[in-house]
Amino acid sequence: MEIETTRGRFDVIDEGKGTTLVLVHGFPFDAGAWRADVTALSPRMRVIAPTMRGFGATRADASEPLTIDGMADDVAAIVAAIDVPGPIVIGGISMGGYVAMAFARKYGEVLRGVILADTAGEPDDEAALAALEQGIAQVERGDLSGFVDGFLESVLSPDTRSESPAVAKQMRDMMMKAKPASVASALRALHDKPEAMSGLSEVSVPALVIVGEHDVTTPPAAAKALVAAMAETRTQLVIIPKAGHFSNLEQPAAFCKAVTSFIATL
Repeated sequence: MEIETTRGRFDVIDEGKGTTLVLVHGFPFDAGAWRADVTALSPRMRVIAPTMRGFGATRADASEPLTIDGMADDVAAIVAAIDVPGPIVIGGISMGGYVAMAFARKYGEVLRGVILADTAGEPDDEAALAALEQGIAQVERGDLSGFVDGFLESVLSPDTRSESPAVAKQMRDMMMKAKPASVASALRALHDKPEAMSGLSEVSVPALVIVGEHDVTTPPAAAKALVAAMAETRTQLVIIPKAGHFSNLEQPAAFCKAVTSFIATL
């Protein structure tokens, strides 16, 4: 459904009742990447999954530069427009994890819990920044397909590539729906994302950190660093076997089990 907010019109999935879980998708997907998770989780909780500006059917003003903090503001505007009662759990994967961390820093007063999946708080090193710059150049010269193929090769676990080719194809098909200009804008947002680790020390609600066993983009060591940064709160770490950087798509049952178990403790 479409939600009109103070920051534009957003396409949003909103299903279920109970504790409200807001899920922010990763790059370069839209909220459809959460479809299976919403179906599995919504009998137990309310799940809201917005599509970020520039992606999918969302029609928010694309002239505003895409930033991680700006996306956190978009999520806050969506929650306000829907008029969600009580505190929420914010969750995000990959790029969405950066947005969730920014949301926790800026809007911590509305939080009941935080879920960070396949993401990191440390600044990127020079090699990672160079790879983002190369990705921007590749997409802007018209090679979205080549970029997506290379990106998939780097984020999928060996198990997904060998045992679940249909999942790999589904992910590629979803990525190829993205507009090249939006992909380039999101890559710039990732390149320029704010430092997140220091803000995590201020998280005062329970947190769940999820990471794929074979995530080489934001590996288990990065997930453990997130847990350490939130040492003052109750934080769980779940490492999902046979998953790479998109654990919810590669191992959806294990991902949803971790989320359901966490929500039940709140």
